[in-house]
Amino acid sequence: MKVNVQTHHVTINEDSRKDITGKFDKIASHYPSLISCDIIITKEHNQHAVEIFTNYEGVRVSAKAEEDIMYPAVSAAIKKLEAGLRNRKGQLKADKHEKPTSTKPEIASDIVQEMKLV
Repeated sequence: MKVNVQTHHVTINEDSRKDITGKFDKIASHYPSLISCDIIITKEHNQHAVEIFTNYEGVRVSAKAEEDIMYPAVSAAIKKLEAGLRNRKGQLKADKHEKPTSTKPEIASDIVQEMKLV
């Protein structure tokens, strides 16, 4: 999985960049169909904001977290992304199962017509 890290008003070195991309190894193993992930790290008013975007099975999944320190913000955003991906994966699995069909009409007028009152 390709991880694109962008920063605004923050400078990170190569070791930090490798550490951040290394946190996505677990996500890449659980969701092999993910191709890329975009991370935007910004710092405004002594708050680090981390936004993560990815596409999973045709739906854009995103997560955002804010903390005073950058690494806890990255960890929180990754946890939120994992929850969003897990939710989407559950939706896809639920769509594969057959839905129960109702044999009874749900409209009151149809029920009255079935009763054949004269």
